[in-house]
Amino acid sequence: MPTKNKDPKRSRLRLALPATSANLGPAFDAAALAMDFYIKLDARVAKHFSITATGRDQGICGQLQDHLILKTYREVIESADGTVIPLSIKIANDIPIGKGCGSSAAARLAGIAMAVHFGRLRWTDAQIVGEASRREHHPDNASACWMGGLTVARMSGAKGDAASEAQVACIRPKGKWPLLLAVPEQALLTEEARDVLPAQYSRADAVTNIQNSMLLLAAFTQGRPDLLSSALEDRIHQPYRAALCPLLPCLEELKGKEGILGAALSGAGPSVLMFLEPSLATGAAAKKVRSLVADHLSRNKLRAELISTSITPRGAQASFRG
Repeated sequence: MPTKNKDPKRSRLRLALPATSANLGPAFDAAALAMDFYIKLDARVAKHFSITATGRDQGICGQLQDHLILKTYREVIESADGTVIPLSIKIANDIPIGKGCGSSAAARLAGIAMAVHFGRLRWTDAQIVGEASRREHHPDNASACWMGGLTVARMSGAKGDAASEAQVACIRPKGKWPLLLAVPEQALLTEEARDVLPAQYSRADAVTNIQNSMLLLAAFTQGRPDLLSSALEDRIHQPYRAALCPLLPCLEELKGKEGILGAALSGAGPSVLMFLEPSLATGAAAKKVRSLVADHLSRNKLRAELISTSITPRGAQASFRG
């Protein structure tokens, strides 16, 4: 018989974790932002494990075997010598899986948050983000998902070191930042996207990316959309991944048209994130841009779902309850 959780405050946990977009052009493995759509979970103590799922990718979200959330939950509790309590979980998912929108980081954070809650681990935010970052092998998506807004992050210590920690700066971008996300039908494994990257880069490419990353940060902190078009230029990963992500070169052609500031791969791809002028947040102008993008994709014989969203300040912390 499993050990019962007798504290009624610990018998249930509700979570909402935002989708995220990492890299943002030149800020490879260093920055990410949270987007205003989520995976939501309602977990309760039960006699045995069960999952019901609605929304996107129900087959993956509802499958008990090899479920990333449950796997993480079990591993974290067991590593802390705790008791794994069976849970009944309801999942409502809006995050595309395997398409560069932070689905794995959100899943790992969900599992860690459940372990902290039901296992009474008393972890801090830094510990939660650090654990997720070690499991993800980089902290960008994990930090943005947990903290919200725009985050700049790095891991301290040697790669793979169990004692390494995530160092995170959370930024609330100034002004409005409407986004349009283009999501293709086919997923792309992160490992496959990593394999096409070179082992070394020229000094010129490295310097350009440093400059553009700094300019990108200034654009968000100062509310300067005019800086974004040039700041999104990348020489570290996007040129090498373009063949795997045909939406990118196609949508980059629209920069400067109808208020489209620029485009960047969302994470490792294949989805593409487009940044729009603040005036295009809602209304007829926003619909016009969607139509422009859809028509351009169609002329180039490409298909993608278009999701209108924005940078959200709401991270997973806002809905984590102890």
